[in-house]
Amino acid sequence: MTYSSSVVTKQKLLKDFNAVVHEADQLLKYVADEGGDKARALRVKVERNLNAAKDRLRNLEDAVVEKSKATTRATDEYVHEHPWQTAGVAAGLSLVCGAVIGLFLYRR
Repeated sequence: MTYSSSVVTKQKLLKDFNAVVHEADQLLKYVADEGGDKARALRVKVERNLNAAKDRLRNLEDAVVEKSKATTRATDEYVHEHPWQTAGVAAGLSLVCGAVIGLFLYRR
């Protein structure tokens, strides 16, 4: 899943949940004003949309979990294959962070 597809999926999910909330508000208004067939039909529609949104959320969650597991495996493999490069990068980042913190503390 790429960044742009995850953004689109997130937007669709938010749109679905907003639709469910809107329909739930309508349902409450209909139940308060008039019960019967309209309320039942709207309740069925809300339940269907809520279930669809839950399914999309589960699918998105599964995709995120799979992506994070794949990233973790790739990182683990890289670190095992290139231990000295990894140590060098970590040391370099530590040096830069230490220098920046030192400059900030020295300025005070």
